[in-house]
Amino acid sequence: MNTSLITALCSVGFLARFSYALARNPVLPLFALYLGAGPEAIGLAVGMSTVTGIFFKLPAGALSDIIGRRKTMLAGLCFFAIIPFAYLLVASYEALVAVRFLHGFATAIYGPVAMAVVADVAGARKGEMLSWFSSVAIMGTLAGAPVGGLLVSLLGGAQGATQTTFQVIYGVVAATGLAALLLGMRILLKDERVVSDAHSGSRFTQFVTGIKEVSGDRRVIAASAMEGVQNMSMGALEAFLPIYAVTVAGLSAFEAGILWAGQVVTTMLAKPVMGRFSDGHGRNGVIVAGVLCCAVPFAAIPMLTSFWTLLAACMVFGLGEALVTSSSAALVADLCKAKHYGTAMGVFGTIFDIGHASGPIVSGILVGMLGCGWAFGIMAALLVAAIPFFLVAMKDGPFPVSRRS
Repeated sequence: MNTSLITALCSVGFLARFSYALARNPVLPLFALYLGAGPEAIGLAVGMSTVTGIFFKLPAGALSDIIGRRKTMLAGLCFFAIIPFAYLLVASYEALVAVRFLHGFATAIYGPVAMAVVADVAGARKGEMLSWFSSVAIMGTLAGAPVGGLLVSLLGGAQGATQTTFQVIYGVVAATGLAALLLGMRILLKDERVVSDAHSGSRFTQFVTGIKEVSGDRRVIAASAMEGVQNMSMGALEAFLPIYAVTVAGLSAFEAGILWAGQVVTTMLAKPVMGRFSDGHGRNGVIVAGVLCCAVPFAAIPMLTSFWTLLAACMVFGLGEALVTSSSAALVADLCKAKHYGTAMGVFGTIFDIGHASGPIVSGILVGMLGCGWAFGIMAALLVAAIPFFLVAMKDGPFPVSRRS
């Protein structure tokens, strides 16, 4: 196992995710609110960058199987570095949505390919190593959320924010994205040998064949869908927890960032442990337990108004997220041939983003029509309803319960 490469990728991932998180939560919903957006429009703005991933994660992952991982990852890092400068020009809600779509190319290209690299070198420890890689990226998210909330508070607060407030914050986003690119260039600007199947025809034929082989496996789709449905609830929480915390519970923007940080810390600490557990004891039970662990606090949040009860609910939700995400990507890798890891992570990332994008959009519609209580209850019920479909699909064929010797 190439631990030095994983460590280097973790360093780049930390900077990239810090930049991305600072741009997203809680700054983005508050920026959209400042620009005059209502609940439905806020949900669309938060989810728009994830819509990009729906269309481009699968092609990016499959392309990396053909042309190489390093080139594809560098392309993704360019979006982390360049697109944030466009936020400095945003003066309308429509412009914000457009920039969010472009910013989504950063994670759409870089994310699944980096995961494929980790799966390539992790061997029997896929669950553990993918979880460590993800946890370090989560550290960047952990730092980005409260820093974003703190900057909003220091530069005028949620009620007194101005255009300059958000320009300063997105200037920091641009600087950290550029730092991720520079570090990535030191690691990735090296020759790479791409293994090609001589019997698979042209690169385009290999590209199409890989997509068909991976996306045709019902178990891959089912495992990815559980990550997707969990991310639907997480996307809704990203969009409306800051608004709920500030406008209903009466908390400050900084406290809203701390709530999200509590969820992120719990996920970060639990993921490597649960990933290692799933490597040795199977993935299915861990995934099911995680979905249930997300559904209960998610439904309870609209009934809570104090900082401490909201923090507790966020931490339980974070534990559920750790249980699902520590096992789902590793399960997808278990089910695929190594030469198609990029495609597999692309399929996984596409379904992941369908859930993540639909969460803010669907919850925005439901909140606008029914209010937070009913909206969160309906989405929690969808989480629970997904479990039997997953278990039935996984009976279609065997999968590795443990690969340890």
